[in-house]
Amino acid sequence: MERQYDFRGWATRYNVKCSDGRTILPDAFKHYDGQTIPLIWNHDHSDPTNLLGNAYLEHRDEGLYAYGTFNDTPKGQSTKTAVLHGDLSGLSIFANRLRQYGPDHDRYVQHGELRELSLVYATANPEAFIEDVMVHSEDGSVAIVEDAGIIYSGDTIELYHSDESEA
Repeated sequence: MERQYDFRGWATRYNVKCSDGRTILPDAFKHYDGQTIPLIWNHDHSDPTNLLGNAYLEHRDEGLYAYGTFNDTPKGQSTKTAVLHGDLSGLSIFANRLRQYGPDHDRYVQHGELRELSLVYATANPEAFIEDVMVHSEDGSVAIVEDAGIIYSGDTIELYHSDESEA
């Protein structure tokens, strides 16, 4: 059975130095393969309305891959629209209980406990981003949107690659 999701992309990539000086080593989060964690707005845990949905995680050799699903809350749906339109594409993990080594400016993360995946404007890991978005229609059909513009025409969804569409 194919996984139902609203978007998919890299929650984090291994062996990439992040803006905080940390590099997540391969297998650091392997134990989260097949797990689901909360999807949060910009790591803001202070307000329960920042819970946007959840993310199913898949361990890959290159990093941790996520399949995100938005909830039906107003903030979940407005964020879904921003992702669909390409206004928001950054992903970022929040983890604690890190097992790491190295000096403060050059740490290597061997293991940690993931608490959430956030949608963010600016990522710490430059390779953590949404790769594509799913468009669900009322008849149950689904289309994957990759670097495309979306035009809604009545009940029909048409996909136009940005370099092929007319203004």
